[in-house]
Amino acid sequence: MRMSPEAKVRMRNTERTEYRYYNDMGENRGHCTWGAGILAHRGVCTPEELTRVVSAAEVNAEFDRRVREAEATIHRNIHVALNQAQFDALVSFTYNAGPDGSADTYALINKNDFKGAGANMQKFIRVKVKTKTGTKKVIARGLVTRRAQESAPFLKSDADASAASN
Repeated sequence: MRMSPEAKVRMRNTERTEYRYYNDMGENRGHCTWGAGILAHRGVCTPEELTRVVSAAEVNAEFDRRVREAEATIHRNIHVALNQAQFDALVSFTYNAGPDGSADTYALINKNDFKGAGANMQKFIRVKVKTKTGTKKVIARGLVTRRAQESAPFLKSDADASAASN
């Protein structure tokens, strides 16, 4: 199973595309990111990184590579059947939260607790930001919408999910 072309386009459209390195939560906040929501590393970009530009070809190639990586992670970690909508949503979640961030969701799916998995996905809406006195977690508004979309195929009733796969 692979991510559907339609879901890949939708996911790409949820990612802000920048042809440079930037901090994903604004100036001196969040994580160093580039291209289509591609994490360069945790923590803010260095001044040198903030001057780095990337081409559309580099962004497209890395986006595709990371999608394939997320698909492979799901194939390695999920041992129950998923319908296409669930697989697509899980690729998007894994792309954004990473394999470690997705581990609890995978465990719930493997227990056939799809609603629990959907509820767990919805918890991933906060990010750490630096403050004058340390760090704090804040709600990232964009993640609220994204998690609602990603969790929806898991929160549907079994009958709805079965119908969606046909």
